[in-house]
Amino acid sequence: MATKIRLQRRGRKGYPFYHIVIADSRAPRDGKFIEKVGSYNPNTNPATITLDFDRALYWLQVGAQPTDTTRNILSDEGVLYKKHLLGGVTKGAFTEADADKKFEAWKSNKDKGTLAQINKNDAKAKAEEKARHEAEVAANKAKAETVAQKKAEENAAQAEAEAEAAPEVEVVAETTEVEAAPAEAPVVAEEAPAATEEEKSAE
Repeated sequence: MATKIRLQRRGRKGYPFYHIVIADSRAPRDGKFIEKVGSYNPNTNPATITLDFDRALYWLQVGAQPTDTTRNILSDEGVLYKKHLLGGVTKGAFTEADADKKFEAWKSNKDKGTLAQINKNDAKAKAEEKARHEAEVAANKAKAETVAQKKAEENAAQAEAEAEAAPEVEVVAETTEVEAAPAEAPVVAEEAPAATEEEKSAE
């Protein structure tokens, strides 16, 4: 039976992730498999890979053939390099302790590179977020200035319209001359002449 290490698609439309499985080469891609040895999520940066290292190494040693994508994944995780070192041990090129030492040095460098990439991505994301924030602040400021200018123009136009609509009132100061009426002479009652004694006696 020809055995392959390949990806089995999962996830929703437009957002796939994959199981890394050991399957018969005659089985359909998403069909029956022998064993699941990991998963691969390409939607993150960097891609998220979980792998049962020992089982993947075992299947490689017993002749399982990886597809192109799974070969890249196994190489990135060091499975292929470990197989190569164990082949050197089998041939007597170096001891198993030397092989483990070389692999640990490789893994340490690999982890440093991965951490540097993660830090770089984080710094880039922060810079992009800062740039978006500054652009939004600038846009809000420009919008506020435009609104203020438009409001000032409307107020000026309204004031000009009110000034044109108001009637012109001409204030004329009228001076009224009051002629002083001549003072009337006081009316003095004339005293009647005193009656004579003869008139008194006649009465």
